[in-house]
Amino acid sequence: MPGLARREQPLTVHHLNQLLLVCSLVLLVAVAAVRISSRSGLPSLLVYLGIGIAMGQDGVGNVHFNNAELTQVIGYAALVVILAEGGLGTKWKEIKPALPAATSLALVGIAVSVGVTATAAHYLIGLEWRQALIIGAVVSSTDAAAVFSVLRKVPLPARVTGILEAESGFNDAPVVILVVAFSTAGPVTHWYVLLGEITLELAIGAAIGLAVGWLGSWGLRHVALPASGLYPIAVMAIAVTAYAAGALAHGSGFLAVYLAAMMLGNAKLPHWPATRGFAEGLGWIAQIGMFVLLGLLVTPHDMGDDIAPALVIGLVLTMVARPLSVVVSLLPFRIPWQEQTLLSWAGLRGAVPIILATIPMVSGIAESRRIFNIVFVLVVAYTLIQGPTLPWLARKLRLGESEGAADLGIESAPLERLRGHLLSVAIPKGSRMHGVEVAELRMPSGAAVTLVVRDGTSFVPLPTTVLRRGDELLVVATDPVRDAAERRLRAVGQGGKLAGWLGLAGNGTGPHSRHSGQ
Repeated sequence: MPGLARREQPLTVHHLNQLLLVCSLVLLVAVAAVRISSRSGLPSLLVYLGIGIAMGQDGVGNVHFNNAELTQVIGYAALVVILAEGGLGTKWKEIKPALPAATSLALVGIAVSVGVTATAAHYLIGLEWRQALIIGAVVSSTDAAAVFSVLRKVPLPARVTGILEAESGFNDAPVVILVVAFSTAGPVTHWYVLLGEITLELAIGAAIGLAVGWLGSWGLRHVALPASGLYPIAVMAIAVTAYAAGALAHGSGFLAVYLAAMMLGNAKLPHWPATRGFAEGLGWIAQIGMFVLLGLLVTPHDMGDDIAPALVIGLVLTMVARPLSVVVSLLPFRIPWQEQTLLSWAGLRGAVPIILATIPMVSGIAESRRIFNIVFVLVVAYTLIQGPTLPWLARKLRLGESEGAADLGIESAPLERLRGHLLSVAIPKGSRMHGVEVAELRMPSGAAVTLVVRDGTSFVPLPTTVLRRGDELLVVATDPVRDAAERRLRAVGQGGKLAGWLGLAGNGTGPHSRHSGQ
């Protein structure tokens, strides 16, 4: 046995060292690639997929990997983290007005898109109906990370942003249900039975997500953890719990995790900046790992015969199915044609379709490898086309400017021993706080602007200091007036120094509130 130990231990340690080295190098290259993607306007998913392909059997790494089941499991786990990070960053006040339209687009729009795309795949490509329906369902899900990676520098009307963000968070759930149903052995379920199953699973997932999110936010606000670093871990653990509970209850775990994370993200939890940064870091790691693994699963030299079918299906999806789904699902909401045009072109496909394409492979569906290849080529090709042109189209449609004054970026950190809060306030370009003196903020008693950072220089402001675009303010507020101080800052950002007279005192009760400072 000593000899066996000598043979096994160096092998295990050697493999571990190699694994750590490869993982660290991949992460470093991927982080550096973010800069390339931000300058070129391409979604970062293409860069990460390229890294995976380069490491694969047709690349310089010559790594042979064909485990679709492992890819699916890791992809699901990564998708849970990505949806949780997206939900934590979703602002309820931005998506609330767009919620009915986004819900219609995520349900009715999915049905239209699946029907049109599947019909094209059957009659134009010659696929059997099961394979055609699988492809139609797989490519009908949009990807928030892909959309906003190219739009983050283009300010859009709040309604367009809200619809895109909510749709990408909601439409994963029904699409997963459809793909699993179509990939099940035996005859495809009748449409009315399938519709009932989708409705039931979405209802269960939504109920569990809202319940877990409410309980988790209540607990984190009322239970003081011994270390600030535990709050980010607790938030992510609650979000993952929502997914697990939803899935175990035969509901939509993806909808549950997104709704739970959205409730947590809008609950004004302690140490929120640290929590948000932690979630963003986990989201990036999940995306990098998932895309690299998907790139490894691809065999480029086997895709030659699938390029033309992928381009044809992608053309129908982009030019017919997506626009038709937008028009039909948004018909009751009277949205201008310019916004509908942008919503149609912004239907980027990213990680989700490629992950879902592994489901028929694991289920043993005929021609499942061809389905995966078609989806992969489609996602890459049309992301290359749509991604860089989205900002250009937004400007051509004159949707490149936000409607109204830009909202302030406010982050809060609790000062537990001092029974107060430190608010970090960033004044954006379109804010009406520009030109307002510090005294004219009329902060409630118990709150004060203690520091201003301007052009890299910090100073203690005077009551007559005039605030400018690009300034960052540090505001100290006691516990009783913390919410009133934030509402007052946002009100001035929207209405300027006359916010009180315009009924924007910031507390929701009009200009004469005792906390408004007027």
